[in-house]
Amino acid sequence: MSQTDSDTAEQTEVNGELATPLDMLLADASSSLPRRFVPGMSGVRFAAGLARHPRRVVGRTAGLAGELVKVGLGRSELAPDEKDRRFGDDAWAKNPLFRRALQTYLATGRAARGLVDDAELDWGDDHRIRFIVDNIVEAASPSNHPLTNPKVLKRTLDTGGGNLIEGSRRFVRDFATSPRVPSMVEPDAFEVGADMAVTPGAVVLRTEQLELIQYAPQTDKVHEIPMLIVPPTINKYYVIDLAPERSLVEHLVRSGKTVFCISWRNPDVRHAEWDLDTYGAAILEAMDAVQAISRQSSTSVFGICSGGMIASMVLAHLAEVGELDRVASYTLAVTVLDQARAGVTSALMSHKAAAASTRASQEKGYLDGRTLAEVFAWLRPNDLIWNYWVNNYLMGHAPKAFDILYWNADPVRMSAGMHRDFMDLALRNALVEPKASTMLGSPVDLSKITTDSYVVAGIADHLCQWQSCYQATQLFGGDVRFVLSTSGHIAAMVNPPGNPKANFRASPERDGHPVNPASPEDWLASANRVQGSWWENWSEWLSTRSGGERNKPRKLGNVDHEPVAEAPGTYVHDR
Repeated sequence: MSQTDSDTAEQTEVNGELATPLDMLLADASSSLPRRFVPGMSGVRFAAGLARHPRRVVGRTAGLAGELVKVGLGRSELAPDEKDRRFGDDAWAKNPLFRRALQTYLATGRAARGLVDDAELDWGDDHRIRFIVDNIVEAASPSNHPLTNPKVLKRTLDTGGGNLIEGSRRFVRDFATSPRVPSMVEPDAFEVGADMAVTPGAVVLRTEQLELIQYAPQTDKVHEIPMLIVPPTINKYYVIDLAPERSLVEHLVRSGKTVFCISWRNPDVRHAEWDLDTYGAAILEAMDAVQAISRQSSTSVFGICSGGMIASMVLAHLAEVGELDRVASYTLAVTVLDQARAGVTSALMSHKAAAASTRASQEKGYLDGRTLAEVFAWLRPNDLIWNYWVNNYLMGHAPKAFDILYWNADPVRMSAGMHRDFMDLALRNALVEPKASTMLGSPVDLSKITTDSYVVAGIADHLCQWQSCYQATQLFGGDVRFVLSTSGHIAAMVNPPGNPKANFRASPERDGHPVNPASPEDWLASANRVQGSWWENWSEWLSTRSGGERNKPRKLGNVDHEPVAEAPGTYVHDR
């Protein structure tokens, strides 16, 4: 892999943390930025926790004071992590002033985070306080300030201050509109339909909620059973159809699969009442069209993140009404169905904040995807805020052009009805309890999904933690092959073959059936490690569940579903 490719992969991995559509867990999305950092009762319990352990606080304070004395005398051995790119310049180690500034920052940050450990808070309070402390510590880094960053000082001298003038222009432009965070990619870096989302195909169904894209086959023979992809409802679908050779859709059609994909409409105030049932019915309508066009009685379904949550509920509905045989296989990617301790986002949510957020989206008619992008950025401040702060505003550089970052800056709104229903599912953790939720009038019991399933997660996913994704193996009733990629949330999805470092772990098998113990840690200890991309493994798994082969269709659509536009369609361009 070239250095450029390596950097791209690294940036892709970073962006994966921001791209997650976990709006149902982010009740703070309708709050102002300062309000999101108010600790509330968690702050009271944090103070009480420290009061219960005065000796630890005194010891922590004394340790910090002693380390700062060493820093002042030039005897401190504190050093940043070798992988911390903020402090890669030689001046941080060789210049005594910069070295002392860095060591002071490291010592203070270590002490602040240590105080959170000392308070011994419960899970939710610990995550909330740690979120606030981490943001304060990252903001205080000397690399974020023009007078204490050697690279910025050198560039300022070299450009006569031109970098700061250019950076000021970029700052004003970025913070004039939502999301009020540094831009990660230029708005004209790519063009959908020209640089990405270019796999040939046509829109064969257009409804109020979706456009259904059928992709043109790229092999003479294709598998009989088609696939329907259900993408997230808070992002544009083309994360699975990025640039050529990085497109999952392209990989599937090259493997002889007949692929259909939903492109969700970007809802506005007119669509405030769209809810889970609305989207569930839309998925069934898309399935009807897929089966009619393919002349098949079943479809393989692939749900991604929030799209996977809805698709899982639809499958439970089909099981309840005796029509689960319409689903030949089910794939679920980076999706959390069990919200218990699902990560920092769920810890940041309270019932009061959830109610306030739901009221705000109801008044507006939707939850703005740009606001969610802002919230997600602050969950990874070093990578997603301050990295670009330095590059864009202090150095005066344009951000590099990465396709995933462009996709991430192209969000979709969420209707108020959908936001309300997702918040309700999250607060009650309703998908875990049989019949605690409904889809199209049917009680949802995930254990009735007996279809063979393939579940994918990313081991470095800090938002949809892989342990939470793994719980799907305990909720579904059929054979579930769980696959753990080495990547993060979205980088796990964009995982084309060819990377010699790529590998994944997969469920071990006994008598031809995958083995998934109750504990995800036990699964990890027994899982098989496989070199290469999970794309290839998944394609083989699909092939055995996609029927025989037949000649590729001579045209897309059918008499009842004539193509109305070329891929990527029109809904994908809505802002």
